[in-house]
Amino acid sequence: MYQFFVEPSQIQGNRIVITGKDVNHIKNVLRMKQGEEISVSNGIDGKDYRCGIEEFLEDEIICSLRFIKEDGIELPSKVYLFQGLPKADKMELIIQKAVELGVYAVIPVSCKRAVVKLDEKKAKSKIARWQQIAEAAAKQSKRSIIPEVKSVMSMKEAVAFAGQCQVKLIPYELAEGMEKTKEIIDSLKPGEDVAIFIGPEGGFEESEVGLAVENGIEPITLGKRILRTETAGMTVLSWVMYQLES
Repeated sequence: MYQFFVEPSQIQGNRIVITGKDVNHIKNVLRMKQGEEISVSNGIDGKDYRCGIEEFLEDEIICSLRFIKEDGIELPSKVYLFQGLPKADKMELIIQKAVELGVYAVIPVSCKRAVVKLDEKKAKSKIARWQQIAEAAAKQSKRSIIPEVKSVMSMKEAVAFAGQCQVKLIPYELAEGMEKTKEIIDSLKPGEDVAIFIGPEGGFEESEVGLAVENGIEPITLGKRILRTETAGMTVLSWVMYQLES
């Protein structure tokens, strides 16, 4: 079943109106017909509105609500991924997989060892592109929200932003062994917001790790092997998802 997102105002009782680029996608790409069922989310309340297509207009598709499904698709905690800017198109892959794993928001971080440096103009276009990736991944994985890709932050800004989270983690090669990491992951509880910091290809500088630790971010290990930046975040997110949904 296909998933689409609408604004809350587009859900009007038992009548749901789809507008924008999804109209062309439903009509001309998917070639859907009257009576076919789709899933609609407003990106806020976590509900899955199941509705049938009633009428095709020039710029709108009118649907009728059949039932509301409340399965709790979203993780019981908000998980924020603070990702050091990687090279090339790795960020697109990272965002796609992070959304599939249930992340609440992705925050690109400009680290000292990051090869990529974005000026204001480039950053704006990149964020727009990354947000499109997040939306597509949210639809594919049947998310009830579209995770936000926030503006690029410095490490100092990112650490301050993470202060709202109850659990804050930073993989670091000099962290204690796996037993300590397992203890931290096992202690996660639903409802606790989680911040995960992942460095770029060259990793975090010691001063950045020091700043994180000074602000209550706990170093963890990812094992004996060195993981690529695009693998590290997915590893921690998988652990967090498993623990919160167990």
